[in-house]
Amino acid sequence: MSHNSFGHLFRVTTFGESHGVAIGCVVDGCPPLIPLTEADIQIELDRRKPGQSRFTTQRREPDQVKILSGVFSDDRTPEQVTTGTSIALMIENTDQRSKDYGDIRDAYRPGHADFTYDAKYGIRDYRGGGRSSARETAARVAAGAIARKIIPNVLIRGALVQMGPHKVDRSRWDWAEVHNNPFFCPDAEMAKFYEDYLDGIRKSGSSVGAVIEIVAEHVPAGWGAPIYGKLDADLASAFMGINAVKGVEIGDGFASATLTGEENADEMRAGPDGKPHFLANHAGGILGGISTGQPIIARFAVKPTSSILTPRQTVDKAGHETDILTKGRHDPCVGIRAVPVGEAMMACVLADHFLRHRGQNG
Repeated sequence: MSHNSFGHLFRVTTFGESHGVAIGCVVDGCPPLIPLTEADIQIELDRRKPGQSRFTTQRREPDQVKILSGVFSDDRTPEQVTTGTSIALMIENTDQRSKDYGDIRDAYRPGHADFTYDAKYGIRDYRGGGRSSARETAARVAAGAIARKIIPNVLIRGALVQMGPHKVDRSRWDWAEVHNNPFFCPDAEMAKFYEDYLDGIRKSGSSVGAVIEIVAEHVPAGWGAPIYGKLDADLASAFMGINAVKGVEIGDGFASATLTGEENADEMRAGPDGKPHFLANHAGGILGGISTGQPIIARFAVKPTSSILTPRQTVDKAGHETDILTKGRHDPCVGIRAVPVGEAMMACVLADHFLRHRGQNG
């Protein structure tokens, strides 16, 4: 099974399955002499790990990361640093319950990748989805923690801005509030609403989708490349590669279609430093595939979790019609834990483009 890597100069290859021994990644292209410890990575993994509230899967995984290679320390280095060689990270799986999936080993779950994996490879790991499980995203978050170390001046933050049809009120946006509720929601009032709303969804055995917004600030102008190396194209690809994501937009995105040319154009004036000062940011910080120096703003839509307790119509491997319900422990809104994953993918893409920009322009 190929296509397990992404990135160019900062390149990440992930491995492992939902119910396998472990998951992890190998990061190539990280510059040497960057301070890096397991604690630096663990702080990001702890934001994504399951079982932290009643609103996520109750699978209890500590997601404890181990650095297997690519770092060094001795009495000549004040701390552990990267060596410039491949950094291998491993996260052991400790709370698998594969027996929960025995009843569906031959039946395809609607909305999942069961049928398509079987059609492509002639085999599928039915235990929690195997390689197609969102469990794989822990490896991306670990890689993202390293990427952040390469671009330490860039501030990357994410938030859940919509659950089902219910959007946050942007007039109440507070980044500090994201850390005060289990939804990564920047609107305290809407976070309280989501508690009752998602409780109802969860108790009914159903699920709901969400929209996540990722913002990167202090990205200098000039990152990205025209035509086939566009920064926004790579971001869209990275976000679409996250499990359950079905749509991506940069800046105003699809809302741009409702604007006139006068409304959509980000006008400029001379700033106090003599450089262009933008009067708006409809473009989301990227023009022609290259960063403008404004905040990079992206959103992605996450579909409802396909594993639900409500019986659904399907067929089995032999082509027989049947009904199916999925047992096990699942997120009623997988979009909640997608926030740190989206931040990680933004970090990986930006680190890659920083290194590419430096490689071409010095």
